[in-house]
Amino acid sequence: MRIDFTAFECISQTYRIVAMPLVRRSLCLALLMSALLPAGGWGQATASTTLRVDVENAVNYLEDRADVTRLGTDTHATSPAPLKAFERLTQIADIVAVNGKPAKGTLLANSLNLTLKPAPSAGQSLADITRNGIGHWTFEFLQPDGTQLGTIFLVSLNGGTPPPGAPSLSGAGSFTVVGGTGAFLGARGQAGAILPQTIAPRAASVTEDPSLRRTIGGGKISFVIRIIAQELPEIIATANGPAVVHTSTNQLVTTTNPAHAGEELTLYATGLGPVKGVEVGQPFPASPAPVIAPVEIAVNGSAATVSYAGGYPGTLDGYQVNFALPSGIASGLANLQLSAAWIQGSAVALAVQ
Repeated sequence: MRIDFTAFECISQTYRIVAMPLVRRSLCLALLMSALLPAGGWGQATASTTLRVDVENAVNYLEDRADVTRLGTDTHATSPAPLKAFERLTQIADIVAVNGKPAKGTLLANSLNLTLKPAPSAGQSLADITRNGIGHWTFEFLQPDGTQLGTIFLVSLNGGTPPPGAPSLSGAGSFTVVGGTGAFLGARGQAGAILPQTIAPRAASVTEDPSLRRTIGGGKISFVIRIIAQELPEIIATANGPAVVHTSTNQLVTTTNPAHAGEELTLYATGLGPVKGVEVGQPFPASPAPVIAPVEIAVNGSAATVSYAGGYPGTLDGYQVNFALPSGIASGLANLQLSAAWIQGSAVALAVQ
């Protein structure tokens, strides 16, 4: 179910907005304001979301051989030579969970070992800081069904103490989020490794066949990534409350027309990211265009069942989400929060009876 008007109709009928029904008027004003504001105007650009990313089968492949004919040829677990200064390594690992929920994907990292120390031993690097080296990290996320979500890119100073303002779970390293793609387009922030590690990454020679990584096994480690998103998922605000309507009547949920436990509702939002089959920056089509990212709704902390989340026709950053209010929600003003790709928006108050 969609409300039967578009942003274009709002603009073409601006002089008649005051005479429109309440829901139509409020959503038209919201759409007009979003068109006038700069990109990201609805989002809270300084707000952040913290992701705990768990990976398994983590293996560090040390570049300990110069003979390229031997790379990836050994079908057994290998024991590399000790890592030396200026030597590189590549880490490959499987993303298995985000914030405790199952996920899929791959972590790829490439690091240069430097062993920086204020009082180094022979062969180590002299520096005012203590770090292992520098690195580039790529977290590519998939949904459990294999649908591609997007990628988060980081650069790092490996090892050593976390920097000021690092996420509280961060135990080592100074990681900077330098960008993202897909559901994480424009992401920035900082990250770190969580200590202690469950199982340290296994060290292997680059002669080991990487197709056997899961068979041979590797480490289990975790990272914490604090993301400042380009735009947060936000429920549009109207003069009479959040833009949430009763699906059956298309009327706005208000204190005088509250929602009921178990009822089907529809909300309108911004900041849910790319949709299937539509290039970023192009208006959403009239046909259903589901959001790529997993969209979740929590009501007083309880998960609501989301049946559809997609781009609203004719808009660039307007979305419709259909969901069922959880049963057992107490009467009063409920806390309603929207998230996409694990990134949370601001909570709003929803009248429930």
